Amino acid sequence: MTTTPFTIDIPQATLDDLQRRLATTRWPDQISDAGWDYGTNREYLQELVGYWGNGFEWRAQEAALNRFAHFRTAIDGLGVHFIHEVGKGPAPIPLLLTHGWPDSFWRMHKIIPLLTDPASHGGDPSDAFDIIVPSLPGYGFSDKPAERGMTTTRIAGLWARLMRDVLRYGRFGAHGGDIGSGVTQALALAYPDRLIGIHLTDVPYLNVARAAGTIIDLSEAERAYFDAGQAWGQAEGAYAMIQSTKPQTLGYGLNDSPVGLAAWIVEKFRVWSDCDGEIERRFSKDDLLTNLTIYWATGTIGSSFLVYYEPMHTPPPDHAGERANVPAAFAMFPKDILNAPRAFAERYFQVERWTEMPRGGHFAALESRNCWSRTFAPRSEAGAERGNVFRREPRDDRPSHRHRNRQAEGVRLGGRLARVEPVGEGDNRRGDRRATCLSHALQRRPASGRDRGHSRFWRPRRCDRHGRGRRRHRFRGSRCHPRPGTGIDGC
Repeated sequence: MTTTPFTIDIPQATLDDLQRRLATTRWPDQISDAGWDYGTNREYLQELVGYWGNGFEWRAQEAALNRFAHFRTAIDGLGVHFIHEVGKGPAPIPLLLTHGWPDSFWRMHKIIPLLTDPASHGGDPSDAFDIIVPSLPGYGFSDKPAERGMTTTRIAGLWARLMRDVLRYGRFGAHGGDIGSGVTQALALAYPDRLIGIHLTDVPYLNVARAAGTIIDLSEAERAYFDAGQAWGQAEGAYAMIQSTKPQTLGYGLNDSPVGLAAWIVEKFRVWSDCDGEIERRFSKDDLLTNLTIYWATGTIGSSFLVYYEPMHTPPPDHAGERANVPAAFAMFPKDILNAPRAFAERYFQVERWTEMPRGGHFAALESRNCWSRTFAPRSEAGAERGNVFRREPRDDRPSHRHRNRQAEGVRLGGRLARVEPVGEGDNRRGDRRATCLSHALQRRPASGRDRGHSRFWRPRRCDRHGRGRRRHRFRGSRCHPRPGTGIDGC
């Protein structure tokens, strides 16, 4: 597969046309004192659009996005755009982040630096990740699907090939929210042997749609959740109904009018976030308009609806409704659309951690990035409390270049194998190499709180001299470095 560096460079003609359309908008009437009750408030939208046409600097946002390492590759004939940022730490774990709607890869831009370089943000470099953020098919700078059937299951297949065949990662972690959570669940069901663990901010709603009327042993919390879902669907779910039934009809208007596009998307950012009705408490105008400009410049609002339509018009996969046997962590944000109870999640996931966050909503990686990122910090205080499903292991290789610096086709394109050994298995396809010391990532804290034991799912790393040890050991390269004050020598 050919992978090429990619630079975001929207043609100036596209930006000039956008300005012309904004300036010639024909505004609708609005009921007096309507606020946001009837939909997007006209006064706020006029203010935002005024800034879009006279003040917003796309080229500055474009330059900021281009500081990340962007690439494009072709998988099964579909062009896929992705960001791949290599972590700065002794043994970064590969972590795949999948966005949702109505956003794009841009959803993750604030948390990429926190995860790839935790030391620069007051964290531990041993908590670093290699971050991969692909654009869903039909979103951003990925190709638009040209045929039926682009479901979350099919996207999971594309992501599996991206990670294994393109980036050469043996095993990896995966995160998702909204549509991304559905893709991540599909990955866990279809490719459990490739996943170290998964992290989700919601229980994919397709589980509710498929379970309705089929589960007879619902708990009280689950019944309340189903009732709340029905009420929410009546009050707020019209967008999903039209996107999943007549996406093409809606696409004509929104693809032709930037103000219509803004009205459709901005209202969701207000309602689904932890902003108490004041959208700019969580998102600046530049935040909102960067997201909108990506949709507008790429002409992808219509194709972004396809992941709503296809699951409703495609037979479910054979594993639909099954439980994913991959360690899963959930971070539930209080202002997200509709939070499922843990009992419902456990029907479909092997839940290892369930954290109810103090604040944040549907776009947690944007609006509460520090809370969000701390759920990925297994060696920090927050990580000890909230846990992490990702098991850190020594790498088989440490390439010295990224994609853009590769010397020939076929080299490891910045990838590293995350060597994770399930109990009872052997060499993870790379030879039986003994690790040199213990590393805690997938942890369990006993009730006493005095000892952090090892998960029953993964084999601990050993130090030949010190045995299994405790957190007094640190692994760097091929040597064991005991923590200060432990009274033992390094090996």
